[in-house]
Amino acid sequence: MCRPTSVRVTRWLRVVAVLSAALLSGAAGATPRDQARRIHDRLAGVPPDAATLDAMTALVATGVPADALSAAEMAMNNPAFYRTTLKNFITPWTNVDRTVFADLNDYTATVIGIIRDSRPFTDVLTADLVYVGAPGVVPTGYSQTDNTHYQQLEQNLVDLGDPTKLVPMAQSALPGAVIGPGDAAGVITTRAAAQAFFSAGTNRRMFRFTAINYLCRDLEQLKDVSRPADRIRQDVNRSPGGDSSVFHQQCVGCHSGMDPMAGAFAYFQWDPDQLRMVFTPGQVQPKFLINANVFPGGYVTTDNRWDNFWRNGPNAALGWRAAEAGGYGAKSFGEEIAQSRAFSVCQVQKVFQQVCFRPPQTQADADAIERIADDFESSTYRMKSVFAEVAVYCMGQ
Repeated sequence: MCRPTSVRVTRWLRVVAVLSAALLSGAAGATPRDQARRIHDRLAGVPPDAATLDAMTALVATGVPADALSAAEMAMNNPAFYRTTLKNFITPWTNVDRTVFADLNDYTATVIGIIRDSRPFTDVLTADLVYVGAPGVVPTGYSQTDNTHYQQLEQNLVDLGDPTKLVPMAQSALPGAVIGPGDAAGVITTRAAAQAFFSAGTNRRMFRFTAINYLCRDLEQLKDVSRPADRIRQDVNRSPGGDSSVFHQQCVGCHSGMDPMAGAFAYFQWDPDQLRMVFTPGQVQPKFLINANVFPGGYVTTDNRWDNFWRNGPNAALGWRAAEAGGYGAKSFGEEIAQSRAFSVCQVQKVFQQVCFRPPQTQADADAIERIADDFESSTYRMKSVFAEVAVYCMGQ
């Protein structure tokens, strides 16, 4: 994202202000060495060696915000930041149970690689990209039908922070790929995401978990009964229990926004027999047309068109900024999510919870999150900067 120099400077000054406050607030209760150790422990999850702690302490002790950020960047050089901190941070996004106790997979590895390489984090929902082990790093290569490659990367303790061992590839160039460059949508079209969110059901699950993971909102927080119901599919009962008011006062709140957005996934399916993602361009998956007799007058999906009805009404507050409020396919849907203000704030909120070991609680916390989100956007969506700034903000706590 290209921004005027004056805007970048202003936002940098705001970040300096909040980091300076953090440095000052921590001075009374913790020494620079304590603060440096806390930064390292929270980012890497392991104690620093003596030389690293000395170097970080010297940086924190200057009282200069930029030096404290450099100390945090130093902590992120530890392999444990990638192998443990990021793996545990990302893994719950990849499964319905939101458990951290799941194997490394192509979704998790791709997010780790994007963060490690300081790629724009918007790539997570939009890029023709997947991270795989370099040839020869583990015995088994990437497969469309199993997760052995990533299990071996984890079991062999491969350093995911080493760019010679975990490398980027185009999803469309993978052996056996079924999607082209224009269809790939970052983690949405990874094998792990397909297994978790395109399996069975009606693909509404992919929308719900994208909202949870990248807007920090579940359907209850997005519910809006004022949106039109003309894109709600046939399988939704308009008079549940014989009472149409239930539909108008409850069901429509989620489905009027979710159903038109989930249209982006009309060509996707998870094949439980072949254990792989299926993509049928131009052919709507039968799951989108099931239970048509529930309400025959409902919307019939004919292609992978999506529309964002939540650009109006209360959900306009999410700050939608993509050029169009609708499009075709998962990639443009990912762009709609990733370019929103809510996307930026959500990433900072998640890092805050991870690094500070608590949710935001005060107005100062809320102000810091907004300022760090500003910097996230002006730094071309660099997630390592978010980790560094949050770690410095909380280092005195």
